[in-house]
Order: sequence, then C-alpha cells, then structure tokens
Amino acid sequence: MAELNKAYADEWLAFYQYWVGAQIVAGRPAAKAVSSELMRIAMEELEHADELAVRITQLGGRPLDNPMQWYEMTNCGYTEPPRDPSDLEAIIKQVIEAEGCAIGVYDKLAKMTFQKDPVTYQLMIHIMEEEIEHEDTFENLIG
Repeated sequence: MAELNKAYADEWLAFYQYWVGAQIVAGRPAAKAVSSELMRIAMEELEHADELAVRITQLGGRPLDNPMQWYEMTNCGYTEPPRDPSDLEAIIKQVIEAEGCAIGVYDKLAKMTFQKDPVTYQLMIHIMEEEIEHEDTFENLIG
C-alpha cells in the first residue's frame, strides 16, 4: 500500500509540474506545441492519480489526503520550472527525466505485483505504457 501511495504522490506532483509548466510557457509563439502537450499530459497524470486512489481504496487503504505528504512520499520528486520561461529545452528535459523516473517506478511495481495481484499488475502496466508514450512525445519535441 505504501508503494502505491508513493506512486499516487508522484502523479499529483507530475500533474502540478506539467500544469504549471504549461501556464508558464503559454502565450509564447514558439511554445504552443509544448504548452499543449504539457497540458494534455498533465490531465493524464491526474487520471493516473485517480486510478491509483481507486485501487488503494479497493485494497482497503487510504490515498494520501494531505498534499504536504506528496512531497514527503514521492519517488520522483518535484522540479520547479526554469526561471526563464522561454527555455523550452530545459522544460522538456525536466519532463523527460520525470517520465523516466515514473517508468522505473511502475516497472518496479509491476514486478512486485506480478502473479500476486493481477488487478494492480494490470494497472501498473497500463500506467507505465502511458508514461512511456509521454516520454516519447517529449523526446520527439526535443529531437
């Protein structure tokens, strides 16, 4: 349960990191694609948090209910956007790094639940696949 709550914390922090990044770069002509992708993926991270909360509850647990705990429990941390909102490359690199961490977390959780908890295992695979897609999206933006 603790590991699922850590992943839950990661998703909330990822949501906020991407959402605030989208706000910071919005309105800059060269940043329209980046802002749009950040916002789209932020909403998917929020969906992941919801899916994890449902599973934690199904297993008899309680999702972290204090946002202060998110930072304390996170696997992947939180990275503030660069001070220069025009530094799109730095923002993209932050996202790629965050997605790489998330992929590692879900891979670990999938291995932990394999043949032990098929419902949680399938959820971990589902979320990991989406995190891989997010990473690919931003790697394509930078490359």
